[in-house]
Amino acid sequence: GPHQGGKLRQGTACLSTIPGVSAGNGCGHSLLTPHSGTLSSKNYPGTYPNHTMCCWRLQAPPGSSLLLAFGDVDLEPSEHCAHSSLLLADPQTGTAYGPYCRNSIPSAPLLVTNSSTVTVLFNSTSHRSGRGLLVSYATSQHPVRGTHYTQEYISPDPPLTMCFSVYCPAGCKDIHGDIWGNPSQGYRDTSVLCKAAVHAGVIADELGGQVTLSREKGITLYESAFANGLRSKRGSLSEKRLVFHKVCSLLSPACDDVLEVVTFNASSWWHEVDMLGQDRAWVAERAALSTTGHSWAAEPGAKAAWLELDLGTRRNVTGIITKGSSEQHDYYVTSYHVSSSRNRKNWRPYRGSSGQEDKVFEGNADSHGEVSNAFIPPIVARYIR
Repeated sequence: GPHQGGKLRQGTACLSTIPGVSAGNGCGHSLLTPHSGTLSSKNYPGTYPNHTMCCWRLQAPPGSSLLLAFGDVDLEPSEHCAHSSLLLADPQTGTAYGPYCRNSIPSAPLLVTNSSTVTVLFNSTSHRSGRGLLVSYATSQHPVRGTHYTQEYISPDPPLTMCFSVYCPAGCKDIHGDIWGNPSQGYRDTSVLCKAAVHAGVIADELGGQVTLSREKGITLYESAFANGLRSKRGSLSEKRLVFHKVCSLLSPACDDVLEVVTFNASSWWHEVDMLGQDRAWVAERAALSTTGHSWAAEPGAKAAWLELDLGTRRNVTGIITKGSSEQHDYYVTSYHVSSSRNRKNWRPYRGSSGQEDKVFEGNADSHGEVSNAFIPPIVARYIR
């Protein structure tokens, strides 16, 4: 950073000497583990409060070094960052990094320290604007599914795309804050990161876990979507966006391939006779997502109706997209269970990552929007109901 190598200021020590602890009234959603974590200011990405402070003490295992990624540093500018600031200190060497604010941001998105202990201090006085800060960290000895938490050259436009991993705790679905965007296009960089990861389907909210993402060039408009029990917002232009990368099975390296359905089958179907006396068959074959007009529907009043997909051979199924019948025919499924089979005789209910109860997936709220739900862990089967 611009002030890297300075000596440690007075007053930068945390109130607590316990590793992995945050102290102060300005701490936002934080998860601090010995190997990786995330930390944010209060209300992030909303405006951080006046007259507040937070101190995080990061402690990695002996012999390893801490690597910190600045996801977002948006503190109201002031001379020498006197009003609001982020300061990092290495108590082992007495080195300080910062102070940082909006007019004095880190020179690189990744800070590689030579220390296993770093103190992160955030404070504010009176201000009007600023999202605050979002910082992630990992250790030099903590590979994430074969990749270290580091910079990688990924694409020529922009020349350098920052690819990094963070650890997200369980329960991020209910974190305060908004997300803008969707799994296919990515998310506005002001989105709550771990909440966006749940929306994108790269982690299960019940378990949390490691996520890999990159900060790439922003886009003009972020479209809203309902996915994995969360509704994202429609968002405007941003300089950067967050793109999550799924780590796939070696058997099925392409996570986003649309699987071909060889045959559709169903428990029953609706034979409709409309007011003009015309027949309309809502048969199982019409359940394909690309079908125009009416879709499949079970016979009215049918109990425990099901739709069955034969994928032809055993496949790795990472998620499902559902849609209603169309605006002309205003029908849709609001929730559903999933079960799978390898031989069409023995059926296994999907219980998700918790494994306790059959998972109920949130479906559609209208007849025209698409809703995505991820299978974490994936289903390996030929038949899906």
